[in-house]
Amino acid sequence: MPTPSQTTSVAETASAPTTPRSGFVAAILTIVVAAVAVWAAQQGLNSYLVTLLALLFINAALAVSLTLTNGLTGLFSLGHPAFMTIGAYVAAILTFSARRKGSMLPGLPDWLATTELSIFPALLIAGLAGGLVALAIGWAVLRLKGHYLAVATLGLIIVVQGLATNWDGITRGGAGLSGLPRHVDIWWALGFLVIVVAITWRVKFSSLGRAMMAVRENELAASCSGINAARLKILAFVIGAVMAAIAGAMLAHLISVVTPKTYSVLLAFNIVVMVVIGGSGSITGALVAATAITVLSEALRPVEESIGLYGMSQVIVALCLIVVLYLKPGGLFGSGEPAFVRRLFSGRKTQ
Repeated sequence: MPTPSQTTSVAETASAPTTPRSGFVAAILTIVVAAVAVWAAQQGLNSYLVTLLALLFINAALAVSLTLTNGLTGLFSLGHPAFMTIGAYVAAILTFSARRKGSMLPGLPDWLATTELSIFPALLIAGLAGGLVALAIGWAVLRLKGHYLAVATLGLIIVVQGLATNWDGITRGGAGLSGLPRHVDIWWALGFLVIVVAITWRVKFSSLGRAMMAVRENELAASCSGINAARLKILAFVIGAVMAAIAGAMLAHLISVVTPKTYSVLLAFNIVVMVVIGGSGSITGALVAATAITVLSEALRPVEESIGLYGMSQVIVALCLIVVLYLKPGGLFGSGEPAFVRRLFSGRKTQ
């Protein structure tokens, strides 16, 4: 049975109108303010902190994309790192210097060995690759529910890592691909975050989003109402995979390296924690939790190194998860958005 907070959230979403002009203006102003803040950060912060801010944007986009996949439809997928690995390797191979491919990646076909694309088409192809893989496995995997689905998607991470490790001629094995062109900067990361949030917001506050949340609350009742639950789950799974693949490709071109273990099971845990702490289905919650966890993890890294307690940040993140679930089982914002956020971007007063 749905909890009262979940029922309220669905009712709020169902009554939310299509974003009117004032809400659109508010969104544009928010983007402008964010762009000014990014410009100021570039002027006043060192390169490490600017890169960290770009990483924060990508992590936030990942959390929001998983909110679309897991939060709106009720799936429990842990497969984002698998799609990130696929996207990262596809984009890396496409943008890698053609002069170096012949010696470093001898298993590539001739047409691919001589291909060198710019970052934008490489990102699009990486997203397409992730979406196609998700579509291919989705019909089988999404028949599972709950922890069975979690285990299946966890296994997908292991399979993709194993292929990347053993496919030496294509991926360079465990050594990975280093020296990638650093095509992605903080502006790319901000733009990607804006696009992911806009798509997720638009889906959530639409008839499609209401149908997805109906499936989440009671799949049988939704099916009896004429909703094709399987198709909606596949759609959410594929959209999330596309976003994750692009995020993986962007992160690889931000840090200039990708290895089979760059996107691991630990990353899957962190992204799920961001969604759960923020509230499963809450876009605002995902953004807040992703920001807090990314900043906390990076702030504790020097402390870990100085006292020799490696992994302390993960312990603290896990403890934060336990505390939040104890005090607010539905997360910080439940399945909905804060009233002032809905009012700001809907352009109308909320009831």
